[in-house]
Amino acid sequence: MKRRRPGRLRPSPLGGLVAAVAVSLTGTRVAAVALPWFVLVTTGSAAQTGVVTFCETAPYVASKALSGPWIDRLGPRRISWTADLASASAVVLVPLLHVLSLLSYAPLLVLVAVVGAARGPGDLAKEVMVPQAAELTGVVLERGTGWIGVMERLSGTLGPAAGGALVLFFGPMAGLVANAAAFLAGSALVALALPGELGGPAPAGRQRPGYLRSLGEAFTLLRSDRLLPAVMLMLAVTNFLDAALGVLLPVWARDSGSGAGMLGLLIGVGSATAVGGSLVAATVAHRLPRRRVFFAGFLLGGAPKFLILAVDAPVWAVLAVFAVGGFGAGFLNPVLGAVLFERIPPELLGRAQGVGSSLAFAGVPLGGLLAGAGATGVGLMPMLATVGLAYLLTTLVSGMCPVWSGMDARRVNTAAARA
Repeated sequence: MKRRRPGRLRPSPLGGLVAAVAVSLTGTRVAAVALPWFVLVTTGSAAQTGVVTFCETAPYVASKALSGPWIDRLGPRRISWTADLASASAVVLVPLLHVLSLLSYAPLLVLVAVVGAARGPGDLAKEVMVPQAAELTGVVLERGTGWIGVMERLSGTLGPAAGGALVLFFGPMAGLVANAAAFLAGSALVALALPGELGGPAPAGRQRPGYLRSLGEAFTLLRSDRLLPAVMLMLAVTNFLDAALGVLLPVWARDSGSGAGMLGLLIGVGSATAVGGSLVAATVAHRLPRRRVFFAGFLLGGAPKFLILAVDAPVWAVLAVFAVGGFGAGFLNPVLGAVLFERIPPELLGRAQGVGSSLAFAGVPLGGLLAGAGATGVGLMPMLATVGLAYLLTTLVSGMCPVWSGMDARRVNTAAARA
């Protein structure tokens, strides 16, 4: 394995990757406030806001599933920076067309679909580089996934807060300009600042299989492992329910009179405490029982957010629930990432991560779409209560299944370098 040469004026492999993840995700979180708010205030329709969410997330899920073989073949580094560059190009067209009075609803749907299709491979490529970056930096896998989790959560703190402020003072188009700039910065970091030994093509035998066979190998791996299908099924349900919050929360902010500032504050508070949870996980997660930590995080970070909004509680109580839930959720990705990377051979990492992640996110496009339709049809509060109870039931039933004991069976890190 190639090791980083001392004295280079470049960040460590893990540090550079963490910075790239932080920049690109911060921009995405800014847009997660600005874009739904723009659609909601211009159309007045929760259903149309849900359609916009669907048009971004459906291509995101599909492209993430299908890009794995190309990431393994071409290398995640190359895919990451080109995908971020494509995302920036599509995002910047939204405010540009709006300024020119050429942005109608249909072109907006097309542009967000392009952004989603580009984000899928870009996000997957960064995920695939995590185990090699951790190994090259000389840290345990839980710590590597933990630091990525910290940056994901920190982005979730700064992004929504910045998004809410930009919308409040300059309008939602300013948030999308910031999103495009963040994609450009993330692309430059990956292309120019990461060490050269990080993110090359996956190791292969004498002959690489064709595209469809490569994709089929990922499905074979997932079927052969008892724990992985259970993980993907639970995440598919919880991500579907979480996607509903992306539509229901802006509607709650509008209907309650709280506005975009409170919307950004709630997301930011939850993400800020999630940073604390991720920091703790990065430090001690390798010493803790994974199964208990994982489900405790879901119990704190899932259902309570929906249920507190459904009972029309005072703002201080809503903030408290989002804060506690964020701390619990901060433990999820470090634990889950370590489990997945331990179980996937390096030569299948792009494909298996792509297929597995797409299965886990398969319900996300419908989550926002159905939440918007439900809020319009049956009302906001009934939808919040229904989603919250479904979340609680999913967490409790999954936690009682014996297959999850496999999370605590730690394996030797097989993530070899992609050189």
